[in-house]
Amino acid sequence: MSRTSEPITILIVDDEKDICESLEELFRFQGWKAFSAGNVQAGVQSFREIRPDIVLMDYHMPGVSGIEGVLRIRRLSQEVPIIVLTIEESQEVADEFLDAGASDFALKPVKAPDIVSRIRMHIRMSRLEKELRQTSVKGISGGTLGIIEQYFETTGEYCTVNEIANGTGLAYQTVARYLQHLVNENKVEMVSTYGKVGRPRQMYRALPKQEKEPGK
Repeated sequence: MSRTSEPITILIVDDEKDICESLEELFRFQGWKAFSAGNVQAGVQSFREIRPDIVLMDYHMPGVSGIEGVLRIRRLSQEVPIIVLTIEESQEVADEFLDAGASDFALKPVKAPDIVSRIRMHIRMSRLEKELRQTSVKGISGGTLGIIEQYFETTGEYCTVNEIANGTGLAYQTVARYLQHLVNENKVEMVSTYGKVGRPRQMYRALPKQEKEPGK
C-alpha cells in the first residue's frame, strides 16, 4: 500500500465530549483513524503515543489553553499540521495561534464538509512542506505559502482575502496573515478601492518577478 493510500490518523484535543464523539464518527466514516483527548496534557501524551498525521486543537479549554497546547506539540513536531477549533474570528487571536505554530483555523460549530476538506488539504500540504521546509519567519510555513502563491499564479488578477480563502480552502485569518508577509517581502502588492459607503476594500496581486527585484 502506498503512503498516500494509508488511513489518515487524527488527534482531536477538545474538552467537549460530544464534539469529540461527533468528529470521531465523521472521520471514521471517511476511513480515517480518529483519537481524542479532553485536555492539553492528555493530548500531548496521546500525540507522543500515536504520532498522528494531523491535530485538531480547541482554543478555549480549562487549565492549559489551546495556545499552550499548540506550543507543546510544536516542541515535539514542526511538521504535523495543527488546525485550531475556535469561535473567535479576531485577527489578533489568529496571529497569536500562528505565532505559536498553528497551521489553520476552523470556526465552531464545525461543518463536516469544511473540516474534511481542510484536513485533506493540509495532508497534501504536509508533503509539500517536506520539500519546501519552513521559512525562517516565525509563524510562516513554506507549505501554506506555496498554496497561496500557486493561487496567485492561476488567477493573475487582483483578489480579496475572501476570494483567496475560498479558492485555497484556508481560513480568512490565515490568508490575511500570509498576505501581510508577502506584502512585506515585496512579493504581493495591495491596493485599496473605495465604495460609496464603508471601509476601503483591500485587493491583492502577485508582483511579476521583474517588479520584485528591480535592476537585477
